[in-house]
Amino acid sequence: GDSVITVQLTEEDKVEDDVVFYLVFTGSTVQHCTSTRKINPGSLETISPGHDCCETVKVALCASREGHPVLVVAEESFQFVQDEAYDAAQFLATCAGNQQALNFTRFLDRSRPPAADVDFLDEKVALAFRHLKLPAEWNVLGADQSLTDNIPRETLMHFAVRLGLLRLTWFLLQQPGGRGALSIHNNEGATPVSLALERGYQKLHQLLTEEEAREPDSWSTLSHTVYSGDYSVKHHRKLNVYMLTAEA
Repeated sequence: GDSVITVQLTEEDKVEDDVVFYLVFTGSTVQHCTSTRKINPGSLETISPGHDCCETVKVALCASREGHPVLVVAEESFQFVQDEAYDAAQFLATCAGNQQALNFTRFLDRSRPPAADVDFLDEKVALAFRHLKLPAEWNVLGADQSLTDNIPRETLMHFAVRLGLLRLTWFLLQQPGGRGALSIHNNEGATPVSLALERGYQKLHQLLTEEEAREPDSWSTLSHTVYSGDYSVKHHRKLNVYMLTAEA
């Protein structure tokens, strides 16, 4: 989801300016309808939806003109695949509260990937997390809510801060248990806040300590989603396109 899709129109499909094009993605349980923007007379651009499962869906290019019926201009198949970022997000979501797994993730810290790789990892894993269907009872601190803040333990927030994952940290802060994780010490006595300070992650420390801290400047600032029952509408500000998602 959230990748840019370009549609090339054939000569016969290049029509007047008052024609509006849409892409309709039909999956097994979810349908998406996205508006498009015209780059030039022969090209359209839009954003791919975040889908609920890995499958091949049917995509229809539709043309709409006021006073005329909607036309299906072309149809094609489109495959949603599960990549490493999605696997990583699923693994981390499943491991919330699992001390053995969270301690295992600390080996990543020893290799200290280059800053460019960290930024790429941050964006991809945070994006995948946003598209996961997390259970209603999911919590950053795990399923065992009987644990008190005084018990030293590793948390998902420690993991995100230790690697300097700004966008993932922001996402976790918005989830149940996200703010509570900030005051939890691990076995070395470090909280996520003290880790950010110790490692010189100024933006991250600001994100964790300032009440009015804003969302990191990234892809996530480019979209705004409104939910209503089985429907959601997402607006991508950069391309100025809208996406309607409906559960069948």
